[in-house]
Amino acid sequence: MEEIIAPVDKALILAELTPDRLQRTTNHGGNEIYVVNWQNAPNTVREIGRLREISFRQAGGSSGLAMDLDEFDTMENPYQQLLVWDPDAQAIIGGYRYILGSDIKIGEDGQPVLATSHMFHFSEEFVKDYIPHTIELGRSFVTPDYQSSKAGAKGLFALDNLWDGLATLMVHHPNMYFFFGKMTMYPTYDPLGHDLILHFLWKHFGGSEDLVQPIDPVIPKLDPRAAGLILKEEEFKKDYVCLKDALKTLGTAIPPLFNSYMQLSPTMKMLGTAVNHEFGEVEETAILINFDELYHEKKSRHVESYMKELLIKLKNRFPNLSSNFKDVLISKMNKRRSSSLSRWHRKKGKEE
Repeated sequence: MEEIIAPVDKALILAELTPDRLQRTTNHGGNEIYVVNWQNAPNTVREIGRLREISFRQAGGSSGLAMDLDEFDTMENPYQQLLVWDPDAQAIIGGYRYILGSDIKIGEDGQPVLATSHMFHFSEEFVKDYIPHTIELGRSFVTPDYQSSKAGAKGLFALDNLWDGLATLMVHHPNMYFFFGKMTMYPTYDPLGHDLILHFLWKHFGGSEDLVQPIDPVIPKLDPRAAGLILKEEEFKKDYVCLKDALKTLGTAIPPLFNSYMQLSPTMKMLGTAVNHEFGEVEETAILINFDELYHEKKSRHVESYMKELLIKLKNRFPNLSSNFKDVLISKMNKRRSSSLSRWHRKKGKEE
């Protein structure tokens, strides 16, 4: 393990967190969402790399380097870094890195050049139909200081703040329909609990197995019949209680990111679990989420709240706008997105 780099001077980070990179304020905690990259904010990205390495080491899996940055963070067309900033403490709370489907290159082998390509093989259908309309997410983290209850509201809403940030991507990129990401399970997690979670995911979110295939797949050791005695309910919410109770008996709980994703959409697809040999042998479970099929309360909490913030700013700049401009603008944006998604479904249907 390399020694982690020293913290980056806050003054250097503040100089890079310019107003044009501010996306929104968060619903809770009074924090701010920024999007930067290695080229326009190198000092901020170094600090992100430092904090990611600290966070992942604490959890039990990491790059082992002085900071967790790789070629995807620093390549010519780099992944973007979405971060949650605490303006009071002048500190990064957490973040994601992401790349838009329109920026994803396809290699000579027909596979997309992605941070997950060493773990998953992508079908021709996924590359052709999904990649152009998909945002790949990765390296989700919350810094240790904000994982503690001592952080108060700032820590309590850290994951919620991250989803405020992801909501801005949905609004800003109407031709992107899906999130493709992964949930990380660390080697230190209870083995039986691990198997129960995988069985639960296959039971309630399994499907589209041909779209993406793990290169080194993880197969639960627990017999499905035994898992069925514990996860005995067909309805998601009831079976979710069974899972939580079983994990509590084992002295553990559903990992926060798994828990967050499970509550996002009834149509989330689990696409298999692979071993990440380049990141401390952690296990990565691939998921695909359709933006427009999020639970209504999630859309309202993260997307619609951002729309209201945008509209208030617009009204402040143009006070003479008609009283119904908000309804008209929202209607036009929703219609544009709906029309774009309908064209995608028609095109995909004809090809099939």
